[in-house]
Amino acid sequence: MARAVLPEDSVKEVSELIDVMISLLFESLPRRDQRNWARVYLNGLVRTNGKKTIRNIAGTGASSVEQSLQQFISKSPWDWTPVRRSLAQHLERTAQRPLAWVLQPMVIEKAGDRSVGVGRQFVPQLGRTANCQQASGIWLASSEASFPVEWTLTLPGPWTSELMRRRRAGIPDTARSLTPAQDAVHAVQRMAATWQLQRRPVVMEVANCDLPQSIDSFALQDIPFVFKVDGSLPVSFGGAGRHKPGPHTAPARELIDSLRSQRRVVEWTRHGRAEGAVTLLTSAPIFATPCEDRPAPVSPTPLLLVGAWTEAALLPSEFWITNIGDRPLAQLFLLAKLTDRVSLDFTETCEPVGIRDFEGRSFRGWHHHATLASVAHAAKLLGARPHAHDRYPGPARSAALTGPAGVAPRSAAARPATPAVLPPHPLVPGQTPRREYIR
Repeated sequence: MARAVLPEDSVKEVSELIDVMISLLFESLPRRDQRNWARVYLNGLVRTNGKKTIRNIAGTGASSVEQSLQQFISKSPWDWTPVRRSLAQHLERTAQRPLAWVLQPMVIEKAGDRSVGVGRQFVPQLGRTANCQQASGIWLASSEASFPVEWTLTLPGPWTSELMRRRRAGIPDTARSLTPAQDAVHAVQRMAATWQLQRRPVVMEVANCDLPQSIDSFALQDIPFVFKVDGSLPVSFGGAGRHKPGPHTAPARELIDSLRSQRRVVEWTRHGRAEGAVTLLTSAPIFATPCEDRPAPVSPTPLLLVGAWTEAALLPSEFWITNIGDRPLAQLFLLAKLTDRVSLDFTETCEPVGIRDFEGRSFRGWHHHATLASVAHAAKLLGARPHAHDRYPGPARSAALTGPAGVAPRSAAARPATPAVLPPHPLVPGQTPRREYIR
């Protein structure tokens, strides 16, 4: 496979940026030669054409380089967690107005059965059964850009129960077979407990029967969340008056549709697009969310069900459950739509640096590759930051969360001027605005 040919000034700029990232993020690697091979691999991820395999990164005829990279990625025992933690802390300081942590599923279809974690399994994102690996990335996201900093690789039952498979792939004794959502929730809990990061809302899609455990897990650590849920989810809500004792239970879609007269109109700009969009939002306070095989948990935090209609739709089409009850619906909607920001950056940057391209068979190798691909992704986006507003048009400059659940306030001098969120006409005292703008 031919290597990428870049202009000399671009090669120099990329190399200098990667040198900076090595010095900032890879202090935990004890040996200089390890840091050198990390530099070689990162340059390969950013500059090599085609699939980012170790052979392609090493180049034609470079067998000694290929062997050294193979050793560094698949066999060397360096710990990837400190590198990912350093990356997250660095992005907290340098990314432009980060708003949330977004959990993004990643499916890697495979032809064989030797890659760690591969198996025939139903994949909701594909809507079918596939022979694949299932992973999840945890992304620090703003309206301008998003960055993966942590990864989980879901292990189907045979990979944890069959001793031979487990040993061959080098799977740690502590690894268990969980659902992708459970893996991701546990990863967020570890980050919140040990990574010394600012507490931010977590945005993710959750299946109905993963929802009670996800709510309990985040409530235990006081982690704010916005969970996208299916409209069929049964939710409990209170009654009003002597003739309507509560709680009642109904599908989320039915409850939201009953509140259509209370909708707010929100105008916003889609991530990566110039044209505007109109969405209608409403919400309802709810109690715990039951599951078929588990009674509803008693959540200490009030929950809010948010529903959205597209401009011309007759029925609501998107639904979220959140424990953030002190923010306008427009801000909650902005957080929820950060999944679109992540999807765009995954396609435009993370895939081109080879996040899906690892062909090794070891658990350690997969995580080493994912870590270096995350650093390569950050290097490319941070390097393009002077042009970020042209490349990453996004919604609301004014809807950043503040306080414990959001972004720490900055000085006025450090924050660019932003338009206010305003109703279309002057308000009559006591009247609620019916339309909000997110620009």
